[in-house]
Amino acid sequence: MPDWLLLIHQLPPTPNYLRVKIARRMQRIGAVAIKNTVYALPTTESALEDFQWTVREIRAEGGEANLFEARVIEGLSDGEIQQLFKAARDEDYEAIASEARSLDREDLQRLALDIARLRKRISDVQAIDFFGAPKGQLAVAVVEELARTIEEPAQASSETERSETYRDRTWVTRAGVHVDRMASAWLIRRFVDPEAHFKFVTEKQYAPKDGEVRFDMFNAEFTHEGDRCTFEVLIDRMRLDDPALRAIAEVVHDIDLKEIKFDRPETSGIAVMVASIAMAHRDDEDRIARAAAVLEDLYVYYQKKR
Repeated sequence: MPDWLLLIHQLPPTPNYLRVKIARRMQRIGAVAIKNTVYALPTTESALEDFQWTVREIRAEGGEANLFEARVIEGLSDGEIQQLFKAARDEDYEAIASEARSLDREDLQRLALDIARLRKRISDVQAIDFFGAPKGQLAVAVVEELARTIEEPAQASSETERSETYRDRTWVTRAGVHVDRMASAWLIRRFVDPEAHFKFVTEKQYAPKDGEVRFDMFNAEFTHEGDRCTFEVLIDRMRLDDPALRAIAEVVHDIDLKEIKFDRPETSGIAVMVASIAMAHRDDEDRIARAAAVLEDLYVYYQKKR
């Protein structure tokens, strides 16, 4: 198989925004410029798809674009091309680290939001860091060191809250569970309340009895807040600072809210799996059990991938 995909293009003079748009897309997918109008990516199925979409868009706007599979014979070596990729990603990582160092540590609420944003940026860069740029570990270390200044005290208090308030409870949610309730039930039993019991109701405005906690339903103690699904809210409220859980949350968010906010490549496959569980099992306990097995394996995958 050829080592590289090369996109060679010529853009029309108008529209003016097209040049900026294509340049931003090249940066987003991790392509590097071999020459002004020649971009390279390592040969993968996802890279091929990214370039094919770009070719179609350039041609639709009246430009010229061609896509080639290539091997290096003369000129730049494979190692030198890899260094171009590493240098580009090092710039991204250094920008993240520099911003982290410059943040105000006095406003803790603002700092927590900034840390979450920087972690997302690191995750996005890692997705296009094809050859392991050396400054990646530095960026992670700087952001995580910053996070420890506010998260260690919060983690200690949240452990007390979980152990005293949300143990051995009955967790109530709407019947006919789907992705957000499946994932939330797994999260509750796995990280919050190992002895959790689940109750499924049809009433929209269900009044909880003693020992019951509602989730993902009207007026629940844990449900959607703003643009966050219940799974995301549980992670934040329970202070579960775990990158693997954050990755699952991004998948659950996009499936549940029918968005492409995080646009993880595995999301569509997991959506099909969730739909198949719902189709194959009418009983909510069975759905939760089947989904829990899938989510447990997905959690291990994200832990090891990181």
